[in-house]
Amino acid sequence: MQNAISAVDFAPILPAWLLVALAVLALLALVPALWRRARGVWWRALSFALLLLALGNPRLVQETRETRPDIALLVQDRSDSARIGTRGAQMDAARATLEADAARFPDLELRTVDVPEGGNQGTRLMTAIDRALAEIPRARLAGVLALTDGQAHDVPAAPSFDAPFHTILPGAPGEVDRRIRVIEAPGFGIVGRSVELRLAVEDLGVPAAQAQGAVRLTIRRDGNPPRVESVPLGREHRINIPIERGGPSVVEIAADQRPGEVSTLNNRAVVTINGVRDRLRVLLVSGEPHSGERTWRRLLKADPNVDLVHFTILRPPEKDDLTPLNELALIAFPVRELFQVKLRDFDLIVFDRFANRGILPPVYLRNIADYVRGGGALLLSVGPEFLGPTSLAATPLGQVLPARPLGGTEGLAEGAFRPRVTDAGARHPVTQGLTGANQGDAAPQWGRWYRHLRAETESGTTVMDSGDGTPLMQLDRVGEGRVALLLSDQIWLWSRGHDGGGPQAELLRRAAHWLMKEPELEEEDLLARVENGTLSVTRRSVEAGPPPEITVTAPDGTVTRRTAEAEGGGRAVLNLPAEQPGVWQASDGRRTAFAAAAAANPLEIADLRADPGKLAPVAQATGGGTRWLGNEAAAPAVPELRRVAAGRDMAGGTGSGWLGLRRNQDHVVTGVSALPLLPPWLALPLVLGVAVVAWRREGR
Repeated sequence: MQNAISAVDFAPILPAWLLVALAVLALLALVPALWRRARGVWWRALSFALLLLALGNPRLVQETRETRPDIALLVQDRSDSARIGTRGAQMDAARATLEADAARFPDLELRTVDVPEGGNQGTRLMTAIDRALAEIPRARLAGVLALTDGQAHDVPAAPSFDAPFHTILPGAPGEVDRRIRVIEAPGFGIVGRSVELRLAVEDLGVPAAQAQGAVRLTIRRDGNPPRVESVPLGREHRINIPIERGGPSVVEIAADQRPGEVSTLNNRAVVTINGVRDRLRVLLVSGEPHSGERTWRRLLKADPNVDLVHFTILRPPEKDDLTPLNELALIAFPVRELFQVKLRDFDLIVFDRFANRGILPPVYLRNIADYVRGGGALLLSVGPEFLGPTSLAATPLGQVLPARPLGGTEGLAEGAFRPRVTDAGARHPVTQGLTGANQGDAAPQWGRWYRHLRAETESGTTVMDSGDGTPLMQLDRVGEGRVALLLSDQIWLWSRGHDGGGPQAELLRRAAHWLMKEPELEEEDLLARVENGTLSVTRRSVEAGPPPEITVTAPDGTVTRRTAEAEGGGRAVLNLPAEQPGVWQASDGRRTAFAAAAAANPLEIADLRADPGKLAPVAQATGGGTRWLGNEAAAPAVPELRRVAAGRDMAGGTGSGWLGLRRNQDHVVTGVSALPLLPPWLALPLVLGVAVVAWRREGR
């Protein structure tokens, strides 16, 4: 839009200081005449004035201006809390109405900005506004309209603009919200002990007199039956969670819904606690001394989390060479204390080439078998002593062993061979992916052994064999416990680097930790975890066959069924988006796993009320106002837009139904023309004519 503006301007012919000096001289010349009241003094004054005016060179200046339209910014909050219930629909309808209303003004341009979900940083409303204002000249900014629930987490101490900031909120004043605020939640806990959670249940938007009393809290762990407690509102409460197993445990805590609250999204909290074992106690009993005896001791002592109790039977009862005990530096073998009194204090019992020569009576061997069935761990590394009448397989302990040696000379096999990982072993976490292992038809790349025992398997899984089909390492679950049987005493050759060596330490470490039920070494397991908004379900099994179908249950009860993808090594993985916070459940038909999905934006759900309080300082500093859209989702009460001159009220009263956008009148000058009001050809006769009149009046 173009228009013309006229004004009088001066372009002095002489410098300003010289014009001032001439004016002073003219005034001095007039003072005596005024004092004498001489005739013609006013004509003389008029002549001086015309002369000074002519030297000032007055002009009529006309400017042609192009008025630039003002720019208003419409910001819509697209965060999670702004989409609760009907808020999203309300704000979308209000946005369409405001855009249509702004189109009525030819001198107004409306720009829109969406504020996306801010991750764990909360809603970055003011950051989005500042980014948009960087492209808008401040002289043309008419105002900012913010469609938001008021939950902004980057409000500055002072706004960076001076145009009116108006807040338009969904719903109506007086919303209430109940939330669980987790004060402290440990990430780890010792198995067999309890950890303490600290939390508080709070009612927001409720008068202090009403935010009292008790609320029911429901606590679930890994899908177990819920536990219900009554906790006081607004006060810290402590919950004891026993850690019963290693690995992650998912704890879900939910508070009862408050009548009339905005949403139950923050009425629950999910905590993941990893169970870790305290120092592991291992009992190592070595039979007759042999070359690989210290292999076990070095391996177990190298782990700082292992407390090792090691006994070596240097002189069995049938051997009597009359050497005094004090010269052998021996202590009596504490059979009763170890295998009856403190047996269940040990996490793992290892027998290394141990032969039963009357050292352990049958009652103690039966205690060990019961210890295994009750959840204990037993590892046997055997040699030729496992074949004779002193073999542990011929004792009550043989009831829990997964294999029995062949009798006679068939039981002992001597000759060079390379241990092989079986097909089941390639899928078992104890032997899967060992360095140098055979793959397909390729031979193993590790060193040879020279002796093993032939045995008949009765239960369990053969993870390694001797190359001729006879088992070399057998793993088995017995009751609640586990047993590992290594049918050779030659693994120490790998630790010495013989014939290229092999992964002796890694194999024995994995076997020991599998026996002690470390979660990452479970061969039949289903794991679930949520990271970066994705649910990852991993199914591990030694059984051959196609991957199973996984049933996933979302926190809201939605059920999804997908087939996992095989990744090799007995693993199958399924990945699904997991945007809902809460407990996700996955099942393969036999096992069930749980994963905790924390809120992607914890600041966003800390308070779900639509509240103008956080943005009120910005609105007050800029002269803006606050309006509510009401509770009608289809027909929100959208305020009318008005153009208001600068310096006027931009928001009206509390009950007014309009919001003002400043009229800036910003323009660009496109042309200038100047017309002299006293050109020389006119100024000279005027000055001379007036001077003549003044002379004649004074001469009379």
